[in-house]
Amino acid sequence: MAGKFELFRDGGVSFRFRLKAPNGTVVAVSKQYSDKASAVEGIHAVRECAGTGLITDLCPPMPRKAVKKQAPLPAATAV
Repeated sequence: MAGKFELFRDGGVSFRFRLKAPNGTVVAVSKQYSDKASAVEGIHAVRECAGTGLITDLCPPMPRKAVKKQAPLPAATAV
Protein backbone atom coordinates (compact mmCIF):
# COMPACT_ATOMS: atom_id res chain seq x y z
CA MET A 1 0.00 0.00 0.00
CA ALA A 2 1.34 3.43 -0.93
CA GLY A 3 1.40 6.50 1.25
CA LYS A 4 -1.17 9.23 0.73
CA PHE A 5 -1.42 13.01 0.61
CA GLU A 6 -4.00 14.80 2.73
CA LEU A 7 -5.01 18.32 1.72
CA PHE A 8 -6.31 20.43 4.62
CA ARG A 9 -6.99 23.97 5.89
CA ASP A 10 -4.49 25.24 8.44
CA GLY A 11 -6.58 27.03 11.04
CA GLY A 12 -9.14 27.86 8.39
CA VAL A 13 -6.79 30.38 6.79
CA SER A 14 -4.17 28.66 4.62
CA PHE A 15 -4.08 25.43 2.67
CA ARG A 16 -1.47 22.75 3.42
CA PHE A 17 -0.88 19.10 2.69
CA ARG A 18 0.76 16.29 4.60
CA LEU A 19 2.24 13.05 3.32
CA LYS A 20 1.35 10.00 5.38
CA ALA A 21 3.06 6.61 5.31
CA PRO A 22 0.91 3.49 4.83
CA ASN A 23 0.82 3.01 8.62
CA GLY A 24 -0.58 6.54 9.11
CA THR A 25 2.63 8.19 10.30
CA VAL A 26 3.02 11.77 9.04
CA VAL A 27 6.32 11.94 7.17
CA ALA A 28 6.10 15.46 5.73
CA VAL A 29 4.01 18.62 6.06
CA SER A 30 3.98 21.34 3.42
CA LYS A 31 4.40 25.05 3.71
CA GLN A 32 1.30 27.24 3.77
CA TYR A 33 -0.42 28.01 0.47
CA SER A 34 -2.85 30.88 -0.05
CA ASP A 35 -5.16 28.85 -2.29
CA LYS A 36 -6.13 25.23 -2.87
CA ALA A 37 -4.87 25.10 -6.47
CA SER A 38 -1.35 26.08 -5.36
CA ALA A 39 -1.37 23.38 -2.67
CA VAL A 40 -2.39 20.79 -5.27
CA GLU A 41 0.48 21.98 -7.50
CA GLY A 42 2.78 21.46 -4.51
CA ILE A 43 1.57 17.86 -4.20
CA HIS A 44 2.29 17.29 -7.89
CA ALA A 45 5.80 18.73 -7.48
CA VAL A 46 6.53 16.44 -4.51
CA ARG A 47 5.25 13.42 -6.43
CA GLU A 48 7.51 14.27 -9.36
CA CYS A 49 10.67 15.03 -7.39
CA ALA A 50 10.57 12.89 -4.24
CA GLY A 51 11.35 9.55 -5.84
CA THR A 52 14.46 10.85 -7.56
CA GLY A 53 15.73 13.24 -4.89
CA LEU A 54 19.31 12.85 -3.75
CA ILE A 55 20.23 12.79 -0.06
CA THR A 56 22.50 15.61 1.13
CA ASP A 57 23.79 15.00 4.66
CA LEU A 58 24.18 18.38 6.38
CA CYS A 59 24.59 16.90 9.86
CA PRO A 60 27.85 17.60 11.72
CA PRO A 61 30.06 14.57 12.38
CA MET A 62 29.19 12.75 15.59
CA PRO A 63 31.77 11.85 18.24
CA ARG A 64 32.99 8.29 17.87
CA LYS A 65 31.36 7.22 21.17
CA ALA A 66 27.90 8.28 19.99
CA VAL A 67 28.10 6.54 16.62
CA LYS A 68 26.27 3.22 16.48
CA LYS A 69 26.87 0.65 13.80
CA GLN A 70 24.36 1.48 11.08
CA ALA A 71 23.99 0.54 7.48
CA PRO A 72 25.06 3.36 5.16
CA LEU A 73 22.38 5.39 3.41
CA PRO A 74 21.53 3.96 -0.01
CA ALA A 75 23.03 5.77 -2.97
CA ALA A 76 20.63 7.60 -5.24
CA THR A 77 19.79 5.79 -8.44
CA ALA A 78 18.51 7.21 -11.67
CA VAL A 79 15.01 6.11 -12.63
